[in-house]
Amino acid sequence: MSEPAADHALAAIVRHFPAARVVVLGDIILDRYVAGQAARLSPEAPIPVLRPTRRHATLGGAANVALNIATLGGRAVLIGLAGQDAAGEELRALLAAQPAIEDQVLAVPGRPTTAKTRFLAGAHQILRLDEETTEAAHGALAEALLARFIAALDAAAPEGRVVVLSDYAKGVLSDAVLGPALAAAAARGVTVIADPKRADFTAYAGATILTPNEAETRLATRIDAAEDADAERAGAAALAATGGQAVLVTRSAKGLTLVRRDLAPLHLPTRARAVADVSGAGDTLVAALAVALGAGAALPDAAALANATAGLSVAKPGTATVSAEEVLATLHLRELVATDAKIAGDDAALAQVAAWRAAGLKVGFANGCFDLIHPGHIRLLSEARAACDRLVVALNTDASVRRLKGPSRPVQNETARATVMASLSPVDLVTLFDDDTPLRLIGLLRPDVLVKG
Repeated sequence: MSEPAADHALAAIVRHFPAARVVVLGDIILDRYVAGQAARLSPEAPIPVLRPTRRHATLGGAANVALNIATLGGRAVLIGLAGQDAAGEELRALLAAQPAIEDQVLAVPGRPTTAKTRFLAGAHQILRLDEETTEAAHGALAEALLARFIAALDAAAPEGRVVVLSDYAKGVLSDAVLGPALAAAAARGVTVIADPKRADFTAYAGATILTPNEAETRLATRIDAAEDADAERAGAAALAATGGQAVLVTRSAKGLTLVRRDLAPLHLPTRARAVADVSGAGDTLVAALAVALGAGAALPDAAALANATAGLSVAKPGTATVSAEEVLATLHLRELVATDAKIAGDDAALAQVAAWRAAGLKVGFANGCFDLIHPGHIRLLSEARAACDRLVVALNTDASVRRLKGPSRPVQNETARATVMASLSPVDLVTLFDDDTPLRLIGLLRPDVLVKG
């Protein structure tokens, strides 16, 4: 498959998200937020004085990936490190409130829990405090992480099972853990998504899919991925480094570029309607990609769903999650917009047919009242579409139907009939005609194939 499916088909995949089981191994972060008002500067230094009015904490890093998986309807096993400290207790409490996340986090004496505290004045972040260690896991600690990881891989049948390696360069995915984890997953035939942080992508050799952002791609490949052609080259270089099946380059406002082995690159424009905060959007994208693949989606479809989910995430402030219901709503909205775009007047229909013909496509034409759609109509339209590359359906207007069938018809008005017709997958364009026959419209559009029931 080279292109993602239509939104109604993507929605069907979303409904299978509960089949996904994802093992998440990586750097766990506690994200804290302190929000308030900063109405004056400190007399001690030229800095704002923040009066806090609200505090809250949420799961970040690999834990945010797991949280997004759970919110989308999948199940996650979370493996990583936390300290035996106040932040660690806060993290455990947040995980305990998520029944779809299996907590396999190791508590390490003397190691601080990674915590990022963001201070906000209104909607603006004025300071971030990072409390962390980047000490690499090694020795007995690395062995303990790998033991939990392998046990999680072996705990269920491979169907619906995916691994996410969430690297935030905080020490969990050290040399002693990363390579053996990739080898263990490969030995079991498990799909591995690696969200990289290292500048050398060869460290992730064996990962099925690499998901670097534009900056990470540029750092690792020395290729600026700002433009589509450069993103393709950078993705190909990254793919060569990992030896995997695909690289998905996330490009912020420019969307995604999917580079696959022996297939044409695929560019997906962003679906974000507004951007409030990009914090955690990468985690949301990776989580959606993992859940979609775990639900049986082909990679282009999984990428399209990840793109739609990330677009919803960036419209929310702070580290945010997206539910399956929200994804379904945005898919159905786009389907409605696409349906409306299929309905055209004479001038727009003529321009569209001319564009199809210039592209070498064979244009078909069918017409009728189509007042009450029945199986015979569906068969007619399907067979008509099979005889051409693009199918135009011309509908009698309400006045034309009344002249043909009497004053009690149509049962549905022309707007309703056009909307229903445009929603059918065999139909590429819908137009209306007011005459008793479509002869004038046929002469205008000059279709290559004329289909009559």
